[in-house]
Amino acid sequence: MKITLSKLHHNNDNQIAIGFDDKEITKAIIKAVEGVAWSQTHKTYYVLYSKNTIHTLFNYFRSKSYFVDYSQFKKPIRNTYQPLIKIKPSLNMIEMFKALPPTYKELLKDYAGFLKGKRLSESTVRSYGYFVLRLMNFYKPKDIQDIKKKDIDYFFEIVLAGENFSISSHRQCVSALKYFIDYCNLPSMEPDDLKRPKKSKKLPIVLSKEEILDLIQVTKNLKHRAIIGLLYSCGLRIGELLDLKISSLDFDRNLLRVNQGKGRKDRSVVMSEVLKPLIFNYLNTYKPNIFIIEGRDGGPYSATSVRQFLKKSCSSAGIKKQVTPHVLRHSYATHLMENGVDLRHIQLLLGHAKPETTMIYTHVAHKDLMQISSPLDTIIQSITKSHKNNTEVLLSRNYNI
Repeated sequence: MKITLSKLHHNNDNQIAIGFDDKEITKAIIKAVEGVAWSQTHKTYYVLYSKNTIHTLFNYFRSKSYFVDYSQFKKPIRNTYQPLIKIKPSLNMIEMFKALPPTYKELLKDYAGFLKGKRLSESTVRSYGYFVLRLMNFYKPKDIQDIKKKDIDYFFEIVLAGENFSISSHRQCVSALKYFIDYCNLPSMEPDDLKRPKKSKKLPIVLSKEEILDLIQVTKNLKHRAIIGLLYSCGLRIGELLDLKISSLDFDRNLLRVNQGKGRKDRSVVMSEVLKPLIFNYLNTYKPNIFIIEGRDGGPYSATSVRQFLKKSCSSAGIKKQVTPHVLRHSYATHLMENGVDLRHIQLLLGHAKPETTMIYTHVAHKDLMQISSPLDTIIQSITKSHKNNTEVLLSRNYNI
């Protein structure tokens, strides 16, 4: 005999429908269930849904020698990894700007000029301008002077959290709005009223030394291979690479000069001896005029193009990690530390303002930790040695000590 438990929405609530063979003895058993009722509309007995009720019904009917089918309530198998998808706004930046009131447009332009006057980089001005544009688009045509802290908090909730912006983007948005509040001199707020969320303490993704070689070797295009080699061997940021000029190369001293890197700091990094022939070959083949890595029009190469071919090269090399140009910089720093290079020297090579920033690589450079054996390995080795003839003990085999 069989009992079927199925989902039912009845009387504006979730219920459990109890299906059965039409036998009087079964009806009597079902009527004995606490809270059971009959639905004339659905022609079935039912009880109010809860996980505990399903468990109770299952045990009750099994005790009465019924087979219970409750497959509708079994949880489906879910993927353990579900990547967070960034939701795109309905309008692009140009459409948003065109939709702004004239006063907003002028204010945004003036704000960009204010940021340039603060000597912020072009990329920072673009990023900050984008977040203020999103705020203006969200509250148009409200007067900017009427915006209060609760309005900005609501903007964070609907736009930043709603569109799954990263924590680092959220922090960047707060910085942009701090400057905006300062520039507009909003009466109801001070820049310090806005608080940045705490930084995510994520360890950087690092490629192994073997993966680095595989990545360079599978990249067939000479320019692309030179880009990967420079990013890794010199620990460059993507913006620093694209801004490199031919005059930055000093083959005699074996140095590469990075001019006005992040924080407007100059620095020199050591060039790789094994990379120099590849760079010579690239320069003689492509003959760039100003920038080491030039686009088709002679201007700087596109960062988007770098990310696209790097993704393809990783696929060809069988690398499953999520690799960006910055991952090559992380790998450079980590491998330097694993090779015993002093932390202060790595800080100078990377162009970090604070040693605390470089310290993150001490958490991923496991030169000493890799010498530590797992306790499971120690157990197996110990038991193996205690056996006669040193017979190897395997996890898949039963044994007696």
